Amino acid sequence: MGQAGFETVSCAGFPYRKGVRLELREIVTAAISANWYRQSGRFEILVLGFFHANLCIHMSATNNRFLQLASAAVFSAFASAAVLVADHHKSVLPDVIEVGQRPESITKGFDGDFFVTVMNGKEAGDGVIKRIHGSEVTVFARGFDEPKGICFVGGFLFATDLNKVRRIDKKGKVTILAEGNDFPKVVSYLNDAAAGSDGKSIYITDMGANTKMHGPNGKLWPFGSEEARAFPSIGRVYRIGLDGKVSIAIDANPLMPCPNGVGVGKDGQLMVGAFFTGNLLELRDGELIVVADSFRGADAVEQDSEGNYFVSSWKQGRAWKVAADGKSSQVVIDGLLSAADFYLDEANSRLLVPDMLAGTVNVAKY
Repeated sequence: MGQAGFETVSCAGFPYRKGVRLELREIVTAAISANWYRQSGRFEILVLGFFHANLCIHMSATNNRFLQLASAAVFSAFASAAVLVADHHKSVLPDVIEVGQRPESITKGFDGDFFVTVMNGKEAGDGVIKRIHGSEVTVFARGFDEPKGICFVGGFLFATDLNKVRRIDKKGKVTILAEGNDFPKVVSYLNDAAAGSDGKSIYITDMGANTKMHGPNGKLWPFGSEEARAFPSIGRVYRIGLDGKVSIAIDANPLMPCPNGVGVGKDGQLMVGAFFTGNLLELRDGELIVVADSFRGADAVEQDSEGNYFVSSWKQGRAWKVAADGKSSQVVIDGLLSAADFYLDEANSRLLVPDMLAGTVNVAKY
């Protein structure tokens, strides 16, 4: 027995005495500790602190209702802190992440981790989806040919793969959502993917005549050239329900002869990055409108909650933030070999931009 009739017990090498006065002291100390652990960002210290407080408080008498409630509040504080710190560790990423050969598109998916399509070589079936958890990169799903766009909706990842759209579950199992014969028009080369605002659909682009965009030097045909004038506008944007039903969302249009990126804006409107023309397009009341241009090689397109647009150019190796009225822009990242289909992480004011030719994902603050 300790002083004044209190029984002394030991917890992690420290003496604690059962009784109301010391229970209060322990609870207050644990509450202060919970806040300190949360602010420290030290996950391992947080876990030790949680179990230490849990053990010590439960070794004290808990017949007092006030103490039971106070103890529960402390445990809740530690649990909340644990979640916050765990989420913080997930969001901490290196500036440059090596992910493999020919990464194309990235999204946030299961458990808040990031998932990137990696095409690898040209052999059938050698493409993969990789999972990024902090600085750790692992293969999540295999068996793709040329995985391009990726999005997350309805508890699944969806990725385009040549003339197919594949569904990937939480365990990495791959099935087909839709393929060539399911489309109302012949598809040439499926590229980007975006989650529908209804949570029940995805949008994907078919680039159309993507093999006719370039001259012998590998550069896009100049505007006004005979080849540019003859370039066929057969690219489209499709809507696919999670039940696999396909319909045309945006039909062929000279403003987007080769649509690459597709995004869903803050008001649910569709946006398109037109690779050949460099147009940043938006569908308004059924009409395709040019918001801004001069982004030849346009790839991804997104919009934040304030109406600002973001667009990347695969050809120019950079990404921009474009004002909501489309009249001005600023470079977010430059100097990449190929700025592909990025993820807009608005909560952390950053873009995650795959550089296909460099085999990396680059994190750029804006």
